[in-house]
Amino acid sequence: MSDTNKQMQAEWNELVENMNNAVAQSMEQNMEASAAFMESWADAMEDSMPAEQDVQNGVEGYNDAYEVWMDAAEEMFGRTTAAAEGEDVEIAEFRDIWLQSANEAFKEVMGTSAFAAANGQLVNAMMDMREEVDAMGEDTLEQFGMPTQSDIDEVGERLIELERRQHNVEKKLDRILEELE
Repeated sequence: MSDTNKQMQAEWNELVENMNNAVAQSMEQNMEASAAFMESWADAMEDSMPAEQDVQNGVEGYNDAYEVWMDAAEEMFGRTTAAAEGEDVEIAEFRDIWLQSANEAFKEVMGTSAFAAANGQLVNAMMDMREEVDAMGEDTLEQFGMPTQSDIDEVGERLIELERRQHNVEKKLDRILEELE
């Protein structure tokens, strides 16, 4: 084998090894992301007992998402094999396979009633936390003798009432002036 052929073979082997490493790393990262997503979803669901139908729907959504990931893994394996056999495979194809699969998998999970219920619980929890933070902020401002949002709202309401009354007085004065003329 000539030096040129040996160099080309070494470059090819390095390219294939880099592609295999990239595919393996990408698969690992995507599976970790999927596991983290499902773990956080399960944690959110843990706080209350969802309806049996929601649970079943959620499991079906997760299974469908899992199938999407497995199909993507098979497609990646096929494209890697094709590249190893000499087919011209663009690196962007690998990225596109994973991006499309991620979108499809998340759509499968996010489209379930279980996800909607968990998302609703999360929003409620965030609103409760916001109310607590607002109340703490008001208490802190009050302790420093500074106006709170409630104080400002009250002043605004009083100002609007004064403007309304002033407008009524002006109308009455205009009628009186008209009568005098």
